[in-house]
Amino acid sequence: MNSQTLAIRGASCQHCVKTIENALGAVAGVRGVQVDLNQQTVTVDGDADRGALRAALDDAGYAAEDDDGEAPPPSESPPEPAARDRDLSLSVTGAHCASCVRTIEDALHGVPGVATASMNLANHTARVSGSADPDALVRAVQKVGYDAAPVRDPARAEDDREAQERQLYRKLVRQTSVALAVGLPIMLWGWFGGTMTVEAGTASQWGWGAVAVITFLMLAFPGRHFFVGAWKAFRHHNANMDTLIAVGTGAAWGYSTLVVIAPDLLPEMARHVYFEASPMIIGLVNLGLALELRARGKTGAAVKRLLNLGAKTARRLDDDGEHDVPVEDIRVDDRLRVRPGETIAVDGEVLEGDSEVDESMLTGEPMPVVKSEGDTVAAGTLNGSGTLVYRATRVGADTALARIIDLVKKAQGAKPPIGRLADTVASVFVPTILLIAVATALIWYNVGPQPVAAYMVVASVTVLIIACPCALGLATPMSVMVAVGKAAESGILIRQDAALQTAAELDTVVLDKTGTITEGRPSVTRVIAAPDQDEETVLRLAASLEAGSEHPLARAILDAAEERGLKPQPVSDFRALNGKGVSARQDGALLRLGNRRWLEQEGIQLGLEDQARQLSDQAATPLFLTRDHTVIGVLGVADRIKADAAEAIRRLRDRDIRVVMITGDIQATADAIARQAGVDEVLAEVLPEDKAREVEKLQKEGRKVAMVGDGINDAPALAQADVGFAIGTGTDVAIESAAITLMSGSLHGVADAMAISRATLRNIKQNLFGAFVYNSLGVPVAAGLLYPFTGWLLSPVIAGAAMSLSSVTVVSNANRLRFFKPRGHGKGKGDRS
Repeated sequence: MNSQTLAIRGASCQHCVKTIENALGAVAGVRGVQVDLNQQTVTVDGDADRGALRAALDDAGYAAEDDDGEAPPPSESPPEPAARDRDLSLSVTGAHCASCVRTIEDALHGVPGVATASMNLANHTARVSGSADPDALVRAVQKVGYDAAPVRDPARAEDDREAQERQLYRKLVRQTSVALAVGLPIMLWGWFGGTMTVEAGTASQWGWGAVAVITFLMLAFPGRHFFVGAWKAFRHHNANMDTLIAVGTGAAWGYSTLVVIAPDLLPEMARHVYFEASPMIIGLVNLGLALELRARGKTGAAVKRLLNLGAKTARRLDDDGEHDVPVEDIRVDDRLRVRPGETIAVDGEVLEGDSEVDESMLTGEPMPVVKSEGDTVAAGTLNGSGTLVYRATRVGADTALARIIDLVKKAQGAKPPIGRLADTVASVFVPTILLIAVATALIWYNVGPQPVAAYMVVASVTVLIIACPCALGLATPMSVMVAVGKAAESGILIRQDAALQTAAELDTVVLDKTGTITEGRPSVTRVIAAPDQDEETVLRLAASLEAGSEHPLARAILDAAEERGLKPQPVSDFRALNGKGVSARQDGALLRLGNRRWLEQEGIQLGLEDQARQLSDQAATPLFLTRDHTVIGVLGVADRIKADAAEAIRRLRDRDIRVVMITGDIQATADAIARQAGVDEVLAEVLPEDKAREVEKLQKEGRKVAMVGDGINDAPALAQADVGFAIGTGTDVAIESAAITLMSGSLHGVADAMAISRATLRNIKQNLFGAFVYNSLGVPVAAGLLYPFTGWLLSPVIAGAAMSLSSVTVVSNANRLRFFKPRGHGKGKGDRS
């Protein structure tokens, strides 16, 4: 039997594999198909025509190439370009439970071009990545019984969602009121001695007939959406929460109606009606949905606040003056003015003015940042007391705020590994419950006491009602939504779903030195003057020498002089010697500023050696300042550790986290920085390409490793780590390689992220435990497990109330995360939830 191999493009998951296998399996002559996702190849056994195989792959939505990588020969008409992979959000309506989520995700995965698809029950959105056509995605969701629409404008979609939820809430409250107004009097009638049995030819038969009509209206109107949802699911061979409620309430009403219409068909002891069950269950379930909806609205508060940060208009500077224009009309390179107290409309670069800008929405840090010519500003940040003129550099979806909102929404729709447990259960949950309900009915019918029909109906209906998997479907997404929003408010952007869970399991944190522990730029840490000089004179002369230099050390010296209000003085005969220092003349004297080796080569007898050695021990580079042949001062220039780095590292170590610093610097400098930062373990003189290898070594020791970095050379290590933390002030490459981005650049963000992760994981476990225990205990009790021992049988009405309350409990528990403070007061505080 022959075999042939084709290279493919676009296959990324097991659903893709299944689609390809089905497509090729239908081609004449195919005996077997093997898809290799890693190699992006498909091997076909049999005698099938190669052109037919390519055509089948094209029809399935996957591009085919020859196994040597060459594209197929051109056809008469040029092929259309392949669709680019992208992320797309869908607004989904009609989903209520974990089974609905599973059904929708399976439908989306079946669309050609879909790489990943995830449905979030908490905010009723589905996020799809890949090259699939949006209309095809919508049709796939509609085909399985739900409604969907693409989300094109996140701000408007959020407003629309809130408006729809407010309208739905009011509708559910009305339906609840009507259903309970009918069901409660009937239930109280039975509780307080009223007859609930029917006798043929008596007034009771006519009376209960009227009740049958009234309760039918409750099924048809307040309960209509359950039956419509169940019918849609049935048509598409699915079963969900609507199925259980519709079957349960329908069975209770149907049995009671049979008793009214033909009581003589049933034994006298079985002529009991349960008309109160249907309206009471519908009312209580609708009440639960309304309470859940109200509580759920609070979970999207973080995204709403982010959306509200954006400015609606901006003041554009044109040739004919200044004009207020909608922010949507701003284009790159437009000149804009922002006045005191206004919100910055788009990302930009300051051209004129000085002000302080509140960037807490980006970084989580409350202190305003000074902005002047050449500095960057971000959309959504708040200008202080000054006026700035800036040039637009990023607009629309490219601004930092828009990207943050997109990352937050994507992360809120993500599923950590623990959440997939609910998906696995949901795939078989509802069919299993239906089988249990049938088994319960058969057992009661065969071995139950008289009236067997009545007991059979009560037990099976109660099983159906109490088992609705609403709480199970909400357990994970509710906690994730709140946690991701909470993290965003702290300047922590979670980009990958698994990171939210894995961060709680970390036991080792590897910190890059430059730009992570340190500020990433040199600064003057100390000025030492000779006995006959003063510090200000030494610093002014050094600044005068460096005024004409472009070296980073020169910038540090000039900044230090500016901070002290010292102005450089004119010099002549300026010379810069690469790797040595600078020299110039002032008032006839030759000034030099440079390293020890160069000055010794110039024949200068160095002084202040002990002070210079102390600077070296503190990881500072000593620069000697000489006038003619005499040392008049030493400047220590170093990359300072960040103001809060030591405290953040202490927080990690207090949690028994192993902290390792990794750097390409020499051992002595690395050790000095480590002493200041409080790091015990140092990996120095590590080449950029070896950082990932060092992370891998720690992983092979069985450690769960986080890598924190900000540079391009950190990207491989960030990708290798179990969780990569990128400093948000670093490079785009590092940010793209990391699972979590710290917008503030503070290492406190690492400890905060781990605390939020632990609290979230604990909250999800509480929710899942409650949902599983509820169903595990509730179903057997509903089936009548306790009846032989206690004579007690659970009422369907009580089951409906318990089922609704379980969902409200899950939502309420998840909302507790909104009050979580990652930085508590004192040691060991801050991650309790």
